[in-house]
Amino acid sequence: MAELGVNIDHVATVRQARRTYEPDPVSAALLAELGGADGITLHLREDRRHIQERDLRLLRQTVTVKLNLEMACDSGVLAIACEVRPDQVTLVPEKREEITTEGGLDVAGQKARVGEVMAVLRDAGISLSLFLDPDPRQIEVAAELEADAVELHTGQYANARPGPQQQSELETLRRAGLEIRQAGMALHAGHGLTYRNVQPVAMIEGMHELNIGHSIVSRALLIGFKRAVRQMKDLVG
Repeated sequence: MAELGVNIDHVATVRQARRTYEPDPVSAALLAELGGADGITLHLREDRRHIQERDLRLLRQTVTVKLNLEMACDSGVLAIACEVRPDQVTLVPEKREEITTEGGLDVAGQKARVGEVMAVLRDAGISLSLFLDPDPRQIEVAAELEADAVELHTGQYANARPGPQQQSELETLRRAGLEIRQAGMALHAGHGLTYRNVQPVAMIEGMHELNIGHSIVSRALLIGFKRAVRQMKDLVG
């Protein structure tokens, strides 16, 4: 049974559209917990386009489930993470011009820098996850860096046409998941997962955690946050 981490970034996106105080992602996190969320995920970006430092600090004080901070290998955000100490940090790539994260972190090409950041976070007692494409080389380097978990980027699967193309992408995720577990790391997944496509990914052997945001927030606009989270939780677990 996979755990559900609810990403609340897009609640903050709506708030920041008017630079006001609502909707508050901290309130959304509370409702997500009431809906059955096993974790709360948020991405503190260098440009602060949605989640703000205030959100992270308040969430650390109020969230009673796992708090998962997504962040780039940025020295400023790293200092904040070490001070606030979320339960888990997931290192992700970050580009200012992107709408959302476009792919996995290139740990093979940035091994030294990623290793440095991981060492600092590890010293702060924070569990470490790496957001990676289902690429054997990237997974191999993640194991060399002794990551606690790998979150597979499921964007290719989510964007694939239903049928043979989607099945092929799902098989790629399955193979990558096996490699991750055989290397002794926990298997996580996320990006582009919806109420329509999540169950095959949730059923991958050894799947421990799914992080989902946009689809839940989109449905919550129509039916409410607690109910939207509960419906996704029922599909995942």
